[in-house]
Amino acid sequence: MVARELPEITPPIEDYLKVVYTLVRERGEERASTSAISERMEVSAASATNMMQKLADMRLVEYVPYRGVSLTDAGEKIALEVIRHHRLIELYLAEALGYPWDEVHDEAERLEHVISEEFEDRIDAMLGHPTTDPHGDPIPPKTGPPPARSSSRRLSEAEVGDSVVVRRVSDRDGELLRQLASLDLVPGTRVRVVGRDPAGGPLTLERDDRRLSVGEEVARRVFVDSAPAD
Repeated sequence: MVARELPEITPPIEDYLKVVYTLVRERGEERASTSAISERMEVSAASATNMMQKLADMRLVEYVPYRGVSLTDAGEKIALEVIRHHRLIELYLAEALGYPWDEVHDEAERLEHVISEEFEDRIDAMLGHPTTDPHGDPIPPKTGPPPARSSSRRLSEAEVGDSVVVRRVSDRDGELLRQLASLDLVPGTRVRVVGRDPAGGPLTLERDDRRLSVGEEVARRVFVDSAPAD
């Protein structure tokens, strides 16, 4: 009997698997819809559907028409490896090479598919085995279970009087990251919500006796936890 030759795992396949994993985690659902996948990948719905069918044939995803896509164990393993590469590279670029945090995402997108496991291990060791990237996203461990799903909420969901700590921010928009850096709304920053426009306008935050105005759309892309009591 001739052994079946496994298809090559190409960078586009890795990108799709990474997107499926990310969407499922972001939305707290069991499956990612093909419409959400096509939007995130910036391709047509037909292209996304065709790729999901291909990945299902490769046993990397479970695809149910009209219900969405989930990763198999094999698909999740590949996705986590690529995400680990990406986030370690982002941190290396920021900490070792001085890249601004709004530039590391695009560089990591290009490099995540090509670094060797040895290079990954060297970066990890040099950085002291970090657990989060510059934007606060967890770096998957090399072995063991993936990071637990985050319980953080959006800053836009915080109520007036809440004291919160920024945990992570969306890393896909360089302009957003530059704006957040100018406001010092970076992971680890503690703020208090002191005002909210009732018509869905900006939030007013207080940090170290300084007041900041943050628009609703920006606040939706900042994730926070309740601050510990003083």
